Order: sequence, then C-alpha cells, then structure tokens
Amino acid sequence: MLLRFPRIASLVLWGVMISLVSACSHQKASSHRDEPVNAFSVTTQIFNVKDPYINLPSIKPAHDGLSFIIQDDVAYLSGVLSTHSSHELKEMIQQYPNVSTLALVDIRGSLDQQETVKTARLIRRLELDTMIVKTGFVVSGGVDLFLGGVERVIESGAGVGVHSWFDTTGIDPQELNLSDPIHATYVNFYLEMGIPERFYWFSLTAAPPERVYFLSPEEMYDFNLVTF
Repeated sequence: MLLRFPRIASLVLWGVMISLVSACSHQKASSHRDEPVNAFSVTTQIFNVKDPYINLPSIKPAHDGLSFIIQDDVAYLSGVLSTHSSHELKEMIQQYPNVSTLALVDIRGSLDQQETVKTARLIRRLELDTMIVKTGFVVSGGVDLFLGGVERVIESGAGVGVHSWFDTTGIDPQELNLSDPIHATYVNFYLEMGIPERFYWFSLTAAPPERVYFLSPEEMYDFNLVTF
C-alpha cells in the first residue's frame, strides 16, 4: 500500500495485471453471477500458485483513473486509483443512483493513497457494498478501496495483493518507530474499516514495495477482509 499523507512524498505504483488461478478458494460466494468481466481488457498471467509473490512490472498503464461498467445495481470497476477517484465515484453514483455494489475486476494500485482513503471512506458513507469478482484482483491501494464496502465479498479465484509502502524521500517503514504518526494513520484507517491493526503490520513484512504477496483464503478471513 502506498502513502501520500502529510509526511509522505508523492508516490507511484504500477500494480500487477494478472488473472489468478484457483489458489484463492473458499471465499464467500456472491449472488451476482452475470458480471460482464470480458468487457475489460485484463492481461492474463498465470503464476505458480505455490509461490504467492509476484514482481511488480514498471510498465505504465494505458491510462490513469477508473473505468466503470454498469449492470443493474452493480458497477464493475477497473483501473488505477488516481487523484480524482472520489470525484469519479461521485459522478458515477449521481448518474446511476441505483448502484449498491462495486464489483472490482482489476484495481492495479494507487497514485495517491490519501485520495484512495478518501474514496474508501466515501464508499462507506454511501453505504455501498464491495466485491472482488472471480479471477479479479486488487493490489496495494486497491485493497484499501475494497475495504470501504459495508458488506465485502471475495469470490473464489479472486486475489488480494499487499506489500510494504515506500516513498520517494527514502523513508523506510521498517526503520520508523512503532509509535510514529505515519503508522498510526494507517492503523486508524483499518480500525475504522473494521480491520484489525495486525493487518497493517502484516502487510509491512509480507512483501517489499517492488513485489506483491497474495493472501490465502485463510488469511483473508483471519484479517476480516470478508464480512459475514
């Protein structure tokens, strides 16, 4: 997860574009089965399910921002979270006020973590549910976006990727005091979303900034990422 809070410099992460195989099974089922997943251009990269670590490519996506496809009361999201994500979400809801669920197809990271947190809080304030569709994935800041949902579903085959944050000023989260306000900013957000504090500390050590660790189904449940 990337930060851009008061003490953190502007960050850029180009998340992975992958389609996960059956490594993530047993996730909570969803009643939404007719998602137009094929409408998105998602790069497929099957990886060895015995190794949960994936290197992050340095390739810039075709465009920044989120793309929406609306089907009944579900909005399917794809793209990179940017400095305009909350505005994009507001505009979509204004045009489609009947939308109650955000289905995440591929959220490849965040350009502005402060804006990502703002967008996640907007999702919670609007009382929207979130889900990650089967073979879909969220990475880095995309995980924080997903956590904004009141009810959260992860379909079988979906991926949730985390790693340590970094910034351009050279701040290393591993070297910060445990009581540093930067840590507290993260922890407070997760607690607000109903996620235990230990999820933050886990993400710091799960993978370095240039890699991603994909959670097992057991870890997804253990960290309360899925609601019941």
